[in-house]
Amino acid sequence: MPKNQRSDGQPREKAGARVVVWLLLGLVVLFGGAYVAAHYVAGDKVPRGTTVSGVRIGGHSQGKAAEVLRAGLADKVARDIATTVEGQAVAIDPAEAGLGVDYDASVAEAGGAESWDPVRLWNYFTGGDDTEAEVTVDDATYNAYLAQLDEQHGAAARDGAIAFEGERIVTTDARTGAALDPADTLAALESAFLAETPDEVALEMATVQPDIDGSDVEEALDGFASPAVAAPVTLNFEGSSVKVFPADYTAALSLVPTDGELVPTLDPGKLTEVVGSKVTAGAPQDATVTLVGGKPQVVPAKPGVTFDPQQLEAGFLEAVAKPQGERTITLDAKVAKPDFTTKDARALKVTERVSTFTTYFPYAEYRNVNIGRAAEIIDGTLLKPGETFSLNDTVGERTVANGFTKGYVISDGILIQDLGGGVSQMATTLFNAMFFAGLEDVEHKPHSFYIDRYPIGREATVAWGAVDLRFTNDTPYGVLIQTSVTPSTPTSSGVVTASMYSTKYWDITTTTGERYNLTKHKTRRIDSLTCHPNEGFGGFDIDVTRYFEPVNGNTETRDDEVFHTTYTPSDTVICTNPDAVDE
Repeated sequence: MPKNQRSDGQPREKAGARVVVWLLLGLVVLFGGAYVAAHYVAGDKVPRGTTVSGVRIGGHSQGKAAEVLRAGLADKVARDIATTVEGQAVAIDPAEAGLGVDYDASVAEAGGAESWDPVRLWNYFTGGDDTEAEVTVDDATYNAYLAQLDEQHGAAARDGAIAFEGERIVTTDARTGAALDPADTLAALESAFLAETPDEVALEMATVQPDIDGSDVEEALDGFASPAVAAPVTLNFEGSSVKVFPADYTAALSLVPTDGELVPTLDPGKLTEVVGSKVTAGAPQDATVTLVGGKPQVVPAKPGVTFDPQQLEAGFLEAVAKPQGERTITLDAKVAKPDFTTKDARALKVTERVSTFTTYFPYAEYRNVNIGRAAEIIDGTLLKPGETFSLNDTVGERTVANGFTKGYVISDGILIQDLGGGVSQMATTLFNAMFFAGLEDVEHKPHSFYIDRYPIGREATVAWGAVDLRFTNDTPYGVLIQTSVTPSTPTSSGVVTASMYSTKYWDITTTTGERYNLTKHKTRRIDSLTCHPNEGFGGFDIDVTRYFEPVNGNTETRDDEVFHTTYTPSDTVICTNPDAVDE
């Protein structure tokens, strides 16, 4: 048998190789089992020698280690952080400042994560580091707390600013502020949060520069604000020009902080409103006269202008920054001139009160409504020379839609209810104001029977479509009519006043004659639900004379004017219907 051959016939080298293989397989199985056993023992446990922020958590599972860490850090997490802010002691509650601990992440970072990595297994049995806990920061809570500290111990930076008050410029000086630096402050608090023996943290305020400083303000003053109030801006509308003044248009201007600059900004709506106060969009507006503080004042005419507001807006900011003489904007526009100009209104010479008259009326709500509504409509009427005033044309039909209600009127010698009852009180008051202003009486009709609250022989009634009060301004001056009412109450009389404003042309005096042609009243019995009882009295005739004395260079002469009035008797009315209501 060959020397290198075994008795089973196999070569000795091959037999030895098999032994080696089996031996190696045995070792693999042995060590693999040990490796699996090691992994089973280690699991997700933290390396045995591990501490986190001084708390020993080694050998525990990840969940258990997190609980141990939470308990071990409880006192540190709950304690205040001792700080000083600008030398003043401040105790900071970490939770209020948004600081906390992520316990699970801290354990995982310390090696408490399950893994087949042999290094991880080796570290578990032989290692373990000293690590720091994972600190969390709630940004919103931290920023709010920091803002609170800044408010208590620092000072807010103030931007420089420019504003307009009419034609006056108001500036606000820039001011530096002081605030804690967010990043530096957070780093200092985090360092002291879980320290074993923390030192007092000194927090220092940092200087905060305003976004708009003094140089920015000066630049805006020189480049825009000062020129803006230096002179008016002229708007050219197709051959007609209108000036708008700084006191008016600066309400539409502002300087807005933008990217470190004060940027001129225009409010288009306010600018259109300003221009609209100088011109009338569309139809022109005639000049007129109104009372301001009890004195007549001319309201200037406005041309009717149609223009493109965007064209005005586009050029306005540039125009107000230009030098005087160049501040003009030419607009594509159509202009309609008013028929009655400011010059025409001034020529009316409405300068003073030339007459006034007051009457009183007893309490009745319908009188408050109807007389007040008539006064509201008449007030401000302007009569040019030669024009005739008509109460019916001015006030209009007395309807509910026109603001009137039912009240008592005289019809066929007795009182009945109808819309507009009481308006004759305004007619009487207005007649007397006209009387003493010396205007021409065109139409007036006294009440059919005398009412003792009116001046005898100098009163007037009106009825829509039948009886009117009309008078003509036959002076060379305009006449402005003012009417007002103080409502009556259950304990006080109502007051009606009518005044005429013009240039005095006549001094008016008057006399009232004796009553004559006396007549007796009758007694009437009325079977009606709308019957109103009345205590009658007799009728009579009376004459009132108006005398004219020219003044203020008036060279006219006028004959005395006699107003003759016949009052019919006011019958006694007895209501026979038992259901009639005495109102």
